[in-house]
Amino acid sequence: AELVELKPFYIPVYRDTRRRPWQLKLGLGMYALLGGFDPGTRFGAVPKRDWSTLDGLDTRGLTAVIRYHDAQTDDAQLTRAVVRSAQELGGELAMPANFIGAVLTDTGVDVTYEQNGAQIEAHARVLVNAAGPWATRVARAINPAIFVPEVDLVQGAHIVLPLHVTAGIYYVESPTDGRAVFVMPWQGATLVGTTETPYVGDPDQVRPLPQEEDYLLAVAARYFPAVRGMTRQHIVQRFAGLRVLPAASKMAFHRSRETIFSTDRDPQPRVLGIYGGKLTGWRASAAQVVSRIVPSLGPRPRRAATDQLILRRAE
Repeated sequence: AELVELKPFYIPVYRDTRRRPWQLKLGLGMYALLGGFDPGTRFGAVPKRDWSTLDGLDTRGLTAVIRYHDAQTDDAQLTRAVVRSAQELGGELAMPANFIGAVLTDTGVDVTYEQNGAQIEAHARVLVNAAGPWATRVARAINPAIFVPEVDLVQGAHIVLPLHVTAGIYYVESPTDGRAVFVMPWQGATLVGTTETPYVGDPDQVRPLPQEEDYLLAVAARYFPAVRGMTRQHIVQRFAGLRVLPAASKMAFHRSRETIFSTDRDPQPRVLGIYGGKLTGWRASAAQVVSRIVPSLGPRPRRAATDQLILRRAE
């Protein structure tokens, strides 16, 4: 199976939907243009006669259903494939392991980590801090202290409901605040997500909040009558994650998704931190990291053209 698959997406538009069909089509037109008008970027309206095939979607007040295609991946499988590819090219993996701290030296970084109960020390020319929601914690364990960007953690919760959605992925709008929520097939059931709730605390302890579950149930019920009457007791699975966003006073949904690259010094950094970003841009972010740390690594032979490297799912 492929790591990335093209899936149909549906955007239902009702009389009270904030985004009008012409706005959606304009946006999708730009999407098609940026995609070079590849067949996968085609979009259009679902004929009214076919609305009954859309998994019981509520048709009261429905004025249009826009269909387009986009890619979907399994983030865990993708991560495993990247790690395995790095190992095949000579990379070493220490996992699970706990980062304890690091000390900057004239020639790089002395890193200390714990694995299998043993404390291990290693010297690196460059330490890349790609710890996601734990990135600030890692940065503050480096001595002497380095600059740490101001970022916020935003929680995204998902719930899985005993609902059979099979036609594709639905991109719907919350009736209360207008933010986007996805309703999609998931392991024989239906996944609904995600929320955006400011989070303060230990990233290890992130859990869906009751109010987030109620919010997602209400959104799903707005579009799928089969969900109406369901309560939190009907949720068959729940999980939450954290995204890193630049610190700001705006609501999370309206904030920038830019990736922040922070170094301890230039042009030969000893530490490069990655804060924020999205999974969809991981290759571009990785290329930027490499270009920033090359001066610290010195000349060395290229192992692979990673922009052309094919990643394969584990069998």
